[in-house]
Amino acid sequence: MSEEIKASEQQEVDIPVSPETQEPENSAAPEILESPAPEVEPAAAGAPVEEPAPVGDGQESAPEEPIEEAPRDGGRIDAAGLVGKSIAELSDIFKGLMDSADRMSRSKEAESIKSAFYRTLGEVRSKAGSMVDDSLNAVEENFKALYADYKRQRAEYNKVQDAQKGENLERKKAIVEELKVLVDSQEDVSALFPSFRALQDRWREVGPVPASDFRDLNNNYQFNVERFYDKVKISHELRDLDFQKNLEAKEKFCEAAEKLAENENIVAAFNELQKLHEQWKEFGPVAKEFRESIWARFQAATAVINKRYQGHFEELKGQQKENLTAKTALCEQIEEIVARDIRTSGEWSAASKEILDIQAKWRKIGFATKKENQRIYERFRAGCDTFFAKKREFYNAFKGEMDENLQKKEELIQQAEALKTSTDWKKTTEAFIDLQKQWKEIGTVSRKKSEALWTRFRAACDEFFDARDKNAGAGGSNYYANLKAKKQIIEDIKDFTPSDDNAANAEAARKFASDWQAAGFVPFKEKDAVNAAFGDAMRDKFPDWREQRGGRGPSRQAERPLSAKDQLIRKYNALQQEIETYENNIGFFSSSSKSEDIIKQMKKKIEKSKEELAALKEQIRKAEEGNE
Repeated sequence: MSEEIKASEQQEVDIPVSPETQEPENSAAPEILESPAPEVEPAAAGAPVEEPAPVGDGQESAPEEPIEEAPRDGGRIDAAGLVGKSIAELSDIFKGLMDSADRMSRSKEAESIKSAFYRTLGEVRSKAGSMVDDSLNAVEENFKALYADYKRQRAEYNKVQDAQKGENLERKKAIVEELKVLVDSQEDVSALFPSFRALQDRWREVGPVPASDFRDLNNNYQFNVERFYDKVKISHELRDLDFQKNLEAKEKFCEAAEKLAENENIVAAFNELQKLHEQWKEFGPVAKEFRESIWARFQAATAVINKRYQGHFEELKGQQKENLTAKTALCEQIEEIVARDIRTSGEWSAASKEILDIQAKWRKIGFATKKENQRIYERFRAGCDTFFAKKREFYNAFKGEMDENLQKKEELIQQAEALKTSTDWKKTTEAFIDLQKQWKEIGTVSRKKSEALWTRFRAACDEFFDARDKNAGAGGSNYYANLKAKKQIIEDIKDFTPSDDNAANAEAARKFASDWQAAGFVPFKEKDAVNAAFGDAMRDKFPDWREQRGGRGPSRQAERPLSAKDQLIRKYNALQQEIETYENNIGFFSSSSKSEDIIKQMKKKIEKSKEELAALKEQIRKAEEGNE
């Protein structure tokens, strides 16, 4: 889950006024970064980029760290793409980096891959627990070997680079000594000036030197260049040509800087401007009348880019604050879910979906401020870890309960299968009804076994009741005739029109209920549907009708006149009971795929009843207001 970013610290320093004594003394140096500030890129851990803080004394200074160039083959790894990768994939990505020609300049990417690898490895081990196998350890050992090899190569590379910088330092020191000799020479200017130019060209060709020696070395070189122009008596013609050449070069630098101000990628433009400033230093002075104007032009272009660069980080800082607010809200949502008293598998599933949705939102939000980013991530991760730990505890206990339920249901199946061939219809019918009641009271079992268990139990019930129904005529009962009679009673109820006489209505309800009881049993498969239809018809015509334990009939209170409000309340209570009955029935039938149609019908009735319930509630409220 970790998607925190790592960005190098940034320092903003002042690029000094050109070291030439001929530049205007009071000219302010443009503010740019010596070390380019990286664009925000995700990595294993770290902090978002913060706005740069200007430092420096306006004197020439060397960058504290050498700037690594991006790979020219476009193969730089986007650390955001590392999120979600397996440890094997991350190992392969690291192998690809090791095979690249520019791997020595991609140490930050190597660190990002390493952090992502060990973070993912930790998550895999946490999930696997004691089930971790040797293959996982082998992948880790392989990655360790790869990374150690890379660190060794990197150390050798840095050693070579340091040695090269040391050589460059000695070469430049030698050039400075030659320059001193040239400055002190009394030879003719026409002979000295080409040698001076050659020394400048050689100086520019030599590569970088150690940062600790850069300032003194460069100041010494510039000082002697100044001595050459001030003390050596060169001809005005050669000096003017040199001034003109420097002016033309610096005009091109100004044009390039002004063009950079139009670049939409402000970070790239800023980095290019830094290079222009470094190149500016390599050229000598211009004619006195152009010194202030050319410097002011270059400074103005620099100021535009600096302003845009500062604005870029101000905007980034504002966005990071907004991201912190959004992430804090998600943490609060996670903590609210963790605090819930969740007791059922369905509730855990719903809560897990909420957690996953919140995690998806988190990944779409950018990074917070450097100070808060790691803290808010740790808070979010802690909430998620707590939730899933509680969920594991629940299911560990739930599994034990399901095993007990499985054993109970298997025992009921054995009893049902032992009874299914019995011909003692009445006694066995009662036994099966009791078994069905017990089945309904037993909790859930494993989803993989639930359907098979229900199929066996239902098959035993069906076999007995089918046999009982086929032999019904032999016992003097005809269940299908009873079914036909009960269906006719339902139609008679639907055709009945209640009157204003409550006593007459109550008597009609009792008559219908009595006829229904007298009709006798119906085939087992039809029982639930016909009973539900009877209940619907009775409640529609007689709102105050109740199903009684010893039989069905109207409540005794229906015999006395009821107020409009009382009638509404009774109808409201009846609907509530009806909804509870339907919901209980759904819980019983949900174990069978064959019961989908019945479940759909019950759900529609529940929705309709809830709508009626809301309407009745409003009517009751109005009736109460009318009585006040």
